Amino acid sequence: MYNWSAIANKVINGYEINKEEALAILESSDDDILQLMDAAFKIRKYYYGKKVKLNMIISTKTGYCPENCGYCSQSIDSKAPIQKYTMMTKEEILQGARRAHDLNSGTYCIVASGRGPTNRELDIVTSAVKEIKDQFKDMRVCACLGILREGQAEKLKEAGVDRYNHNLNTSKEHHSNITTSHTYDDRVSTVGKVKNAGISPCSGVIVGMKETLEDVYEMGRALKELNADSIPVNFLHAIDGTALEGTDELNPLYCLKVLALFRFMNPTKEIRISGGREVNLRTLQPLGLFAANSIFIGDYLTTDGQERNSDYQMLKDLGFEIDYENIEDREKIEV
Repeated sequence: MYNWSAIANKVINGYEINKEEALAILESSDDDILQLMDAAFKIRKYYYGKKVKLNMIISTKTGYCPENCGYCSQSIDSKAPIQKYTMMTKEEILQGARRAHDLNSGTYCIVASGRGPTNRELDIVTSAVKEIKDQFKDMRVCACLGILREGQAEKLKEAGVDRYNHNLNTSKEHHSNITTSHTYDDRVSTVGKVKNAGISPCSGVIVGMKETLEDVYEMGRALKELNADSIPVNFLHAIDGTALEGTDELNPLYCLKVLALFRFMNPTKEIRISGGREVNLRTLQPLGLFAANSIFIGDYLTTDGQERNSDYQMLKDLGFEIDYENIEDREKIEV
């Protein structure tokens, strides 16, 4: 049996866990979950204290995607009955920013479906971001627009985009089982473009897509190599009409082990419990924050999130607090 607390101390002092230790986290006994989460919290508390970063997402363009990602209700192959609409106007994106501001979200995430942004779509986003930065000087803006072409990352940087999200989603080995309309290297390349433009890279995963434990380890290792500043950990919420319809491999305790693994492997990074936390962690959501230090508030792209007051109450019950870093001139929400 591993002494996770002792290993956590080593990680804080610069130790990188090996593959054997990583797989042991995922394979650990359910009876040891509290010991594992206590060790993960030791690392999390060292770097982030008891603060939780809040993020809010807006889907500025939904559906009409030419990609065939098996998890996605917006995929060209999806039969899911979702609302579809083309790119929002600048004013609609600004309205979303106002709501994020009112909810004390530190990061506003502008997301659009599709392989990548057209010049017109990029112009709408950059124009909106410039006004958001003028109106809400303390708000961090993250864009998630797909695969970027040459020069597009620089335009986003110039407009004021702080962070760009482009998830690896799964391991390189498993990628072709999830989508064939773009490659794993296409995703890595976009993260590289973002970093070269001076934008903070955000890249994460979706767990529960019929991957192996080794695939999960490889996801964590790849994100460490990419040096992603923010790592969203999504848990598959299988949607009827998608290629992964009916997939149900996850349980709350395993999800906690995954979050612990990503904290051990990427100790200094923002780990965000993202899509699927409500349906997969269920009543154990609070325990997830002993490893992760970030959540989305509000809804996701095509699925509902937890009611925000429930999230605030969860933080209060845990004795945690909202991370107000870079948030000024706002009425602080007491949790």
